[in-house]
Amino acid sequence: MHDIAQKAAAELAFWRSRLALQGLLTNDHYAYFYTSHFGWDQTFYRGKRILDIGCGPRGSLEWATEAGMRLGADPLAGAYRQLGTKRHAMYYVGCGAEHLPFPAAAFDVVCAFNSLDHVDDLARAISEIKRVLAPGGTFLLISETHRRPTLLEPSAYSWDIVTRFQPELTLVEQRQVAYTIFSPEGFGDIYQSLRRGTPFDHKDASERSGILSARFCKQARPDL
Repeated sequence: MHDIAQKAAAELAFWRSRLALQGLLTNDHYAYFYTSHFGWDQTFYRGKRILDIGCGPRGSLEWATEAGMRLGADPLAGAYRQLGTKRHAMYYVGCGAEHLPFPAAAFDVVCAFNSLDHVDDLARAISEIKRVLAPGGTFLLISETHRRPTLLEPSAYSWDIVTRFQPELTLVEQRQVAYTIFSPEGFGDIYQSLRRGTPFDHKDASERSGILSARFCKQARPDL
């Protein structure tokens, strides 16, 4: 089993290298993926309680000014303050997806963007997502698939990850697109790939990454 401290150090090293290269960890790209990508505008989030799991240090919910609550959960939330999160209006909670310190049904929208493959105990993380999402609420997932485990991404899974949220959550829609390489060095980007929207070719049997975008709904409890 990989070393948790080594994983945390590698994650921080990645973000520090991004900060050194970019000068500022920007967050302008997030609004599109929370809204237009799923066919909404920002009014969908008006008054809603939002939780972003594995939020990172960019300020993923800074755009959601109409939300009733906007929390980012990340094990490295404390360390991220040195990367600029102390300037953000959203609130950060230092915790992993496997142990969310919130009561049941605490959030109207739960999101995991480019983060679910980073968790150490995938089954426990999925259970926690189901628990904290309120009846009638929405879960949004954007994630790479078809990847072998790595230090930073120890949870590898395929397209059938969507079945692991059922029956508590109902799959409303999903997209399966190709992971696109954008540079000679072989680097790609999950968000650029989604914007390009090249369908994943399931006839190609070669081992490669894909990107899953999925929206789920937790059924509201019938009146008793």
